[in-house]
Amino acid sequence: MNPAVGLFAFLAVSIATAAIGFYGLRISRTTGDFYVASRTVPPWWNASAIGGEYLSAASFLGVAGLILLSGTDALWFPVGYTAGYLMLLLFVAAPLRRSGAYTIPDFTEARLDSQLVRRVTSLMVVAVGWLYIVPQLHGAALAIRITTGLPSWVGSTAVVVVVCLTVAAGGMRSITFVQAFQYWLKLTALAVPVMFVLLVLAGNGTQPQAPLPVNPTGQGAAGAYQHISLLVALLFGTLGLPHVLVRFYTNPDGQSARRTTLIVLGLLSVFYLFPTLSGALGRMFAPELAQSGQADALVLLLPGKLVGGMAGDLLSALVVAGAFAAFLSTTCGLVVSLSGVISQDLFGGSVRGFRLAAVLAAVVPLGFALMTDTLALAGSVGLVFAFTASTICPLLLLGIWWRGLTDAGAIAGMLTGALLCGGAMVVGTLMGPGNAPAWLAQPAAWSVPAAFAVTVTVSIITKNRVPASVNRVMSRLHVPERPVATER
Repeated sequence: MNPAVGLFAFLAVSIATAAIGFYGLRISRTTGDFYVASRTVPPWWNASAIGGEYLSAASFLGVAGLILLSGTDALWFPVGYTAGYLMLLLFVAAPLRRSGAYTIPDFTEARLDSQLVRRVTSLMVVAVGWLYIVPQLHGAALAIRITTGLPSWVGSTAVVVVVCLTVAAGGMRSITFVQAFQYWLKLTALAVPVMFVLLVLAGNGTQPQAPLPVNPTGQGAAGAYQHISLLVALLFGTLGLPHVLVRFYTNPDGQSARRTTLIVLGLLSVFYLFPTLSGALGRMFAPELAQSGQADALVLLLPGKLVGGMAGDLLSALVVAGAFAAFLSTTCGLVVSLSGVISQDLFGGSVRGFRLAAVLAAVVPLGFALMTDTLALAGSVGLVFAFTASTICPLLLLGIWWRGLTDAGAIAGMLTGALLCGGAMVVGTLMGPGNAPAWLAQPAAWSVPAAFAVTVTVSIITKNRVPASVNRVMSRLHVPERPVATER
């Protein structure tokens, strides 16, 4: 790929993102604008924004790379990513919107009437957010190195700078514009090159190369366990992602939140067709990328390899633009959700505090990203889902659907999940890729049930701590709002 092409695409997306963000500044004035866009985002717009922030580096680059390496075994990732939204639709979307909270810690404090639960939840939300931002910055580092030849740190740093400017400028109102635009850019950036490559291959009569061998780690009992554990992580982890959950606070009501989630399911289903096709094309026509350690760069390199010439450069530019849109939109969503939590807990919840929190929320993971090596993107994000499923998800599901939850149970469950899943992640990382046993490499199958069990058990033991306000709060969560009368 011509380095100038990659650099142009990167600059174009960065400038467009900053410009749209500053446009949002013109209509972001109140605290409600910064935190939840004044709860006025309609379903189609909000669904596009959710698609923009949810489809991260793991979706844009990692899924195709895993399919290149593992074949059909990797299809669990797009299936799990999409199916997680079905669980959101059924169990979380509408009640969470009816809670009236700005952030997840706001919800837990109102539900359990405990400042301590709020503080522990805030720590978990920040930990999840930072863990999720790091792979986005790794993806930006990989993309900038592959496409322009610039040092890896340029990509990570540039993403953080653009995100800080965008989020600090207009908060949730601003990034809603940005993320809705970036979803459609990402979809176009994958769909157009894939369709063009298919047309070129059909016209040239190009024959596929020798098929790659099936990944042996996906076979047998260990492989079955990993698939089940991964699915548990993706399904339950989606329910606890702070940057996804905060989006439901921006809907006008619970019915709009459900409609938004239904639309998101459709948008994700369409999107994941194209990373899957890219991975399949890579297995047939570019298997050498798997053997050279460039699997995560498959989407970036495929158009230039199979099309070539000026058309290949233009398609590559489009893919690079989509990749940086993925890094920027997901990081924007994570930073704005963390900014709301950090601002309320440390800076008094003001607009100025939100802006200070945005810088803090972005700079800390940048330091971690610069100090660590790039891991397989989809795999590393899968571990973040496992951690989220083991910590925030039990608190949220039980808080919404079980009156017996207590503050002591919630805290015990979150700490148990964090220690078990976090410990497995650390030990597995220290053992090195491919060396950790399956139960450490994919801990969700046992860490998530353990977190739920501890939460329920401790809540039953401490049932005298069920807050007196539980009936009022549960009614608010589950009684539909009255429809607003409109004038004829």
